[in-house]
Amino acid sequence: MSIRYTPPGHVRDVEAFRARWRATGPGLDCDVALEGADGPLGSPIEAFGKRLTNRWAVHPMEGWDGTTDGRPTDNTLRRWRRFGRSGAALVWGGEAFAVEAGGRANPNQLYGDPAVDVAASLASLRDEVVAGRAEVGYGAEPFALGLQLTHSGRFARPTAAGPLPRVAYRHPVLDARFGVASDDLVFTDIELEAIAERFVDVARIAHEVGYDFVDVKCCHGYLLHELLGAHTRDGPYGGSFENRTRLFRGIVEGVRDACPGLEIGCRASIVDTHPFAAGDAGVGAPVGWESHLPYRYGFGVDEDDPRRPSFEEPLAFLRMLRGMDIRVVNLSVGSPYYNPHIQRPATYPPSDGYLPPDDPLAGVAFHVDAVRRCKQAVPELVVVGSGYTYLQEWLPYVAQFEVRHGHADFVGIGRMMLSYPELPADVLAGRPLQRKRVCRTFSDCTTGPRHGMLSGCFPLDDHYRSLPEAGRIKQVKKELDR
Repeated sequence: MSIRYTPPGHVRDVEAFRARWRATGPGLDCDVALEGADGPLGSPIEAFGKRLTNRWAVHPMEGWDGTTDGRPTDNTLRRWRRFGRSGAALVWGGEAFAVEAGGRANPNQLYGDPAVDVAASLASLRDEVVAGRAEVGYGAEPFALGLQLTHSGRFARPTAAGPLPRVAYRHPVLDARFGVASDDLVFTDIELEAIAERFVDVARIAHEVGYDFVDVKCCHGYLLHELLGAHTRDGPYGGSFENRTRLFRGIVEGVRDACPGLEIGCRASIVDTHPFAAGDAGVGAPVGWESHLPYRYGFGVDEDDPRRPSFEEPLAFLRMLRGMDIRVVNLSVGSPYYNPHIQRPATYPPSDGYLPPDDPLAGVAFHVDAVRRCKQAVPELVVVGSGYTYLQEWLPYVAQFEVRHGHADFVGIGRMMLSYPELPADVLAGRPLQRKRVCRTFSDCTTGPRHGMLSGCFPLDDHYRSLPEAGRIKQVKKELDR
């Protein structure tokens, strides 16, 4: 696919990038010199019961590379060691860990299979992070390690046979797109309560092997995020805001009862938009939004114009978290399945995506603005920001500015971890960035899994470039360009 917008890596220097970033939206800016460990990104902060020494966070990164019974492979362990090599003081969830077999987003997702030694698997992952930190000189510094607990719901694909979606409610757009044609696929109340028990079971194991926190995941269209938007669902888990947050609250209460001392965080898609699809010339557009007004099929969406976010309920959710003594939140937006241009801004879309309707910098700005609004409204929360990888070389300059001015407390990075996990450590040490390792958002790490392969940085990481899947991904992209 042709590039419609000039990527940040093509900008000649930080001043030129700054001008372009400032022109992207009101209030945007960046620093023009990095200050290393002595600057904002190296300042200490209290989070998850620890005094952490820097403001970098690693986002959960599924590799689609576990065994079919949910255990890590060598590729999984390698990725977690590289999380440690980042030097980031906060490893948020490490991996999206499904609480049961049917909740997996892919057949090789890690999950809590009662038939295997889940504790041994989780301990091995923790050991890799510790070893990686020691390799880059961070072995003596405190860090917080979490496990992200998830159920994929609508986007479940637990076997190689294909998708097996289960949903919180019927959605007129997503049902048609993702193969939901019957009310039989809507979870019953009893089924939801059984899933909540599995969240608690896996949290208990994570606590026993030394994880500092669990993330009760509410993002990207997966089950708990979808429940937040279940306005049209009947019964105790739908309709009112109290009902739509009931399962989440029950999970948190169950974890606290079962695991005294285990901290809890929440990664949330804090605002959303109407689903996008490829429109004219393959460019993404919120197709058909006028047909579903008032729009009652999402969380943080303007019901009068679902092309726009609404912050009323998201801020109520954050205040609810504060009242529940959940003090650290990781904020995302949207979903990689139906509006990836804002959830994961990229130069090149994945094979199942569409061309970005705007400069992808606008997607980064969408993230930054959402985090700023939330931090300003609920300043007591410690907030992790997302969406930074597309900034490429200029990522640390924007990150430093956002932390300096109190707009975010941590800067989380995901895709960059696959190509260049040591970026945070290099920034903190004052070393020049290794430009040949900077993620260029080719989206191969998503195209691979969309075609039944593992996830990794095939263009820039020699380990993945040497695998047979690298050639298969090139062929997929070539066929799409015809």
